[in-house]
Amino acid sequence: MGAVSAADDLFAHRMVDMSVLQARAYNYRWAVQAPGVIPLTAADPDFPVAPEIVEAVQRYLRSGYFCYGPAAGMPELREAVARRQRERYRPACLPEQVFVANSAASALYLVAQFAINAPGEEAIIPDPVDFLLERSVLAAGGRVKRLRLHGERNFSFDPDELEALITPGRTKLVSICNPHNPLGRVLRPAELEALAGAALRHGLWILADEVWSDIVYKPLVHTSIAALGPDVASRTFSVLGFSKGYGLAGLRLGLLIAPSRKVCQALLRLSHANDTAYGVSTLSQVAGLAAYESAGGWLERFMAHLLRQRDYAVGRLNQMDNVACHTPEGTYVLFPDVSPFGIDSERMASELADRHRVAVVPGSPAFFGPGAVGRLRLSFATSREILAEGLDRLEAGLAEMAARRGA
Repeated sequence: MGAVSAADDLFAHRMVDMSVLQARAYNYRWAVQAPGVIPLTAADPDFPVAPEIVEAVQRYLRSGYFCYGPAAGMPELREAVARRQRERYRPACLPEQVFVANSAASALYLVAQFAINAPGEEAIIPDPVDFLLERSVLAAGGRVKRLRLHGERNFSFDPDELEALITPGRTKLVSICNPHNPLGRVLRPAELEALAGAALRHGLWILADEVWSDIVYKPLVHTSIAALGPDVASRTFSVLGFSKGYGLAGLRLGLLIAPSRKVCQALLRLSHANDTAYGVSTLSQVAGLAAYESAGGWLERFMAHLLRQRDYAVGRLNQMDNVACHTPEGTYVLFPDVSPFGIDSERMASELADRHRVAVVPGSPAFFGPGAVGRLRLSFATSREILAEGLDRLEAGLAEMAARRGA
């Protein structure tokens, strides 16, 4: 097993409650793996959430009342979100622009439904990128066009290629993922300006998937595309969440910052929240408010742990034969290139789980698009001990595949 570094007490191995994870951690994680398999799969931390969040939920529970909440979200949470937006990105953001959604994924689907008004209308998404951006457009009846992210250019896009993808009158939406899943790339202001300029010239809506915006490694900082100016903000939907930075995936809590109060009202109608067919648990919203107001110290310590994990994992991967891994600037996922093995990534992931007891996400088009071929995705939001053992198993598995192929 690889060396184990000193850990923050909050993120020490003893804090990982395996009995709870094996019972509750679904979505490719501990609860759905065969016994003994280590999942470096879905981007969800293996650690308990901040104590301040637990305490806030417990205080709310003690009242004994579980009433309906407002359709668009609790006013305290909407105000806290708008205040944070004003301080960081959108100086004119109002609480009335904030829609509290049933998860960030649900918010992505709502935006696609709003932007795509007729079958065959088009949306541009990066390649590769998380599958939700594609599936939300397809669910709305739209057609996806993919904007290549060039690995030889630090995974940036070509503005000319973006322009060439736009069909006047048919293209309605351009989407970004910043920080990027699965590449871990943080978009620079100049890139955001190029994309925003194209969107404004052609009257496109902009969807900014910013669910990873809390996980950015210094010296880089996250820049929201809506921060470029009021004209850009007036065309931008920003989607945020609490699953990545605060470990609240199971609470299904997302945020959607609409371009205007009027558009937010349209999203409310589209969601049927006023008909009680949609709506977020008040308990989830209490947890989200506590995360923003009280869990900043916990997040700072989590970031320090993640930085140590990132550097350790990238170093380990780059020492393995036929593996090349760039260092992510944000997120807690890695996307190493394993194409020299000449093995389909789905087959590779299946063999790693079955024979070597480590689960990873294959870089398949179904997950991330054609640009993901030849890669694997790994999450490192776990303890050093679990990560080290998982990488040991990965290394042994890859070495066996290489030896078998060579023979």
